Amino acid sequence: MSTTSSSFPVDATARVAAPGDRALVLGGGGAAGNAWLIGVLAGLHDAGLDVTTADLTVGTSAGATTAAQLGGATPAALVAATVDAPPAPRPALAGAGRDPVRAAAEGMARTQAIIDAASDVADMRRRLGAAALELEAASDGSWPERWRAIVGGRLPSPDWPDRTVALTTVDARTGEPVVFDRHSGVALVDAVAASCSSGQPYAIGDDRYIDGGYRRNENADLAAGHARVLVLSPLGGRSRHPRAWGSDLATQVAELRAGGSDVETVVPGDAAEHLFGANAVDLAQRPVAARAGHDQGLALAERLGAFWG
Repeated sequence: MSTTSSSFPVDATARVAAPGDRALVLGGGGAAGNAWLIGVLAGLHDAGLDVTTADLTVGTSAGATTAAQLGGATPAALVAATVDAPPAPRPALAGAGRDPVRAAAEGMARTQAIIDAASDVADMRRRLGAAALELEAASDGSWPERWRAIVGGRLPSPDWPDRTVALTTVDARTGEPVVFDRHSGVALVDAVAASCSSGQPYAIGDDRYIDGGYRRNENADLAAGHARVLVLSPLGGRSRHPRAWGSDLATQVAELRAGGSDVETVVPGDAAEHLFGANAVDLAQRPVAARAGHDQGLALAERLGAFWG
């Protein structure tokens, strides 16, 4: 397989849109990450900078949810719903009565062992997909339907946005990266559910998919060719993968800049660090994360406005 200068494997998703002017990249980070992303976008918008009309929006995992939500609601409406509405109890996807933060921590430990055993990123994806398929085989088969209902309840509209939106996932059977858009013949709710699928794989027809963050954490390289790329990374640009694999945000940014793109990144401030990791699944953290993101958006609007144009 051919490689780039960073040794990251080239795949069929390496270019998802024709080169354009502006691209917005929304990384993963669980329920808290989704709230933080909404907050940043709302803060920017409230300060007079609307970045949601980018020529391309790339969404991964929680960022896929955010990208889809923006097709049916304004940032202001999304952040108001996040901050003002009392959090609903988290459905027991990991088993009745299980604490979601503990279950998330256990899942992270399990997948980290798989990552550590892999020889490279392609091997990692295949191993993670195989492990997810084993979980599916041992289950009662009800998870995809329940997950689809949960994801659908988060989307203001079932329709794909009119603008170009690319949502990332990974084929659980082959380990190959996949990008869904409005031309893929896949419903928006299914594309989002696949991109956010952790633990068991998400079924779309006969196919199975796992979290898009296993392609690359933010998948910012999919914005290659765009003049200006704004990356919002709830996880702060960190990666659970070995640095040599080039999955970290710094490597992605370096590649984009080498290709001629001007890139700006936004990560949570130090005060919000506790919101992520296993805590990211805790719905009680969402209002806090949204407020923190909103404050950042307001503070960064002037500088990013000069960049965005």
